[in-house]
Amino acid sequence: MPLDSPVKGPTSYFPSIEKTYGQPVQHWLGLLESVKDLKHMEQVAFLKSEHQLGHGHANALVAYFRAEQG
Repeated sequence: MPLDSPVKGPTSYFPSIEKTYGQPVQHWLGLLESVKDLKHMEQVAFLKSEHQLGHGHANALVAYFRAEQG
């Protein structure tokens, strides 16, 4: 992949997440670790209801988190 290719997938949201919510992505991934046994949409709902993230940002974090869990 060329170095100047745009970032795609969930990670493309990371700069906006950090700017909007004032926390590094690792903060949000740490919170997801605490609810890792929940289903995807339950994790999204957790971030939205408990931490006021928007749906797209919450979904991107959960998708990335779950992909990294293997």
